[in-house]
Amino acid sequence: MKMSRQEVGKLGEKLARKFLQKRGYHIQETNFHCREGEIDIIAQQKDYIVFIEVRTKSSLDFGSPEESITSAKKEKLIASALTYINTHQNLPSSWRIDVVAIEIDQSGKTKRIELIENAIS
Repeated sequence: MKMSRQEVGKLGEKLARKFLQKRGYHIQETNFHCREGEIDIIAQQKDYIVFIEVRTKSSLDFGSPEESITSAKKEKLIASALTYINTHQNLPSSWRIDVVAIEIDQSGKTKRIELIENAIS
């Protein structure tokens, strides 16, 4: 049975959280919404607050997960990150935006999961 886009996205975020925690990221918040947009995962890693965009695809017909991030989406992510920084206290002074690119097969099995640090600047 083919998974819906929403199911693929939910599964991807779950896989990404596990993947990041194994790499020493401490998840602070998920699905942070603000006027500028949404951030999938906000985590702390060492001296950084990291905003993570999760991209999950079950087919590569339209390019890889990381290729699907448009410049408009990048601007929204940066604006959302700045909103978060400006509305939360006691955050590390350094921040960055990472991307977790995930490819799964039709049954939801992970084919590839990759962390791209500092993907958007």
